[in-house]
Amino acid sequence: MRLLLPAGTTETALIDGISAAGAAPELMEHTPSADVEILEYGEPVMSPVTPVSPNGCPTPAAVTRAVREVIGFDVSVIDAGLTQSTAAPTIDLDVGPGDDIRESVAVPDAKATFDRAYDYGASLPDDRLVIGETVPGGTTTALGVLTALGEPAGVSSSLPENPIERKRRVVDEALAASDLEPGDCDGAPLEAIEAVGDPVQPTVTGIAAGALEAGTNVTLAGGTQMIAVAAVLRHAGIDAPLSIATTSFVADEQGDRLTDACERFACEVTVTDPGFDERDHVAMTRYCAGEAKEGVAMGGALSLVPEARMGEVRDRLEAVCARLGIENDGGESGAENDEGSDGAKEGARGP
Repeated sequence: MRLLLPAGTTETALIDGISAAGAAPELMEHTPSADVEILEYGEPVMSPVTPVSPNGCPTPAAVTRAVREVIGFDVSVIDAGLTQSTAAPTIDLDVGPGDDIRESVAVPDAKATFDRAYDYGASLPDDRLVIGETVPGGTTTALGVLTALGEPAGVSSSLPENPIERKRRVVDEALAASDLEPGDCDGAPLEAIEAVGDPVQPTVTGIAAGALEAGTNVTLAGGTQMIAVAAVLRHAGIDAPLSIATTSFVADEQGDRLTDACERFACEVTVTDPGFDERDHVAMTRYCAGEAKEGVAMGGALSLVPEARMGEVRDRLEAVCARLGIENDGGESGAENDEGSDGAKEGARGP
């Protein structure tokens, strides 16, 4: 089993009100690069920021790293439009950062990116792949793609109160800029991504499509962003068995919408509760309070953990948090934060 993590950026994350870190975009663009370093090394190495909210909630990368320290698995990071360099080894598929979806074209090379990612996914020798993502602003681009496809659209949020109406307004502006109406891209998913998506989407979709066509078992690790990927795959005519693994935090927020979407796209869904409510630790408390919820393959990683070993994951998460400077006292103050991977409230704490 291999965990793949496409990591990228989109200028959509800089839209006022979309990202809580709009005041510090120069820090936010480092978030995906920091995420992959945490997953690979257990802490940022080259990145000048640590993605932690002011309340002490770490990026989901910390949870995925904790799982990796407990059960072990191979990781491959794919550069899917990173703006900033990372010390983690990456696979270069020649993917550029995404533009603001309110421009006429958000991902100009979506088709070419899909094709290269498809070839990569088809070439992998693994029997099973778990594919995650990290991209600030990704829930808004997911909403954009779902709307362009004409699918019932609802996405997660890092916040206890989901600012979904603000996102819908941005998507309405984005569709207008591309001269599209909701549903105009039905059956043309790459056109939807090109118009109102982000570069991580054709990367994840292409890898999944190539791997599925090669007979590999594929799990999409995430919540509503991966629902959008599943929608793209089905609209592209790929009907191979597909599964989605997410967290109880997303399931609690989405309710029947998650189940309905998975049924609509013929996806088996696995929801994992990491038992964070059993610990009195600031990081786990903030997850239980509605921060973060998902991202950086967190749900997929947790789905691999035997129930009897989940306590070890909680132990390791405390250790990872200590390395990230999060003590069990409410965390440091003064961090900026942004909404990144599928509702991940990721603050960019500078040095």
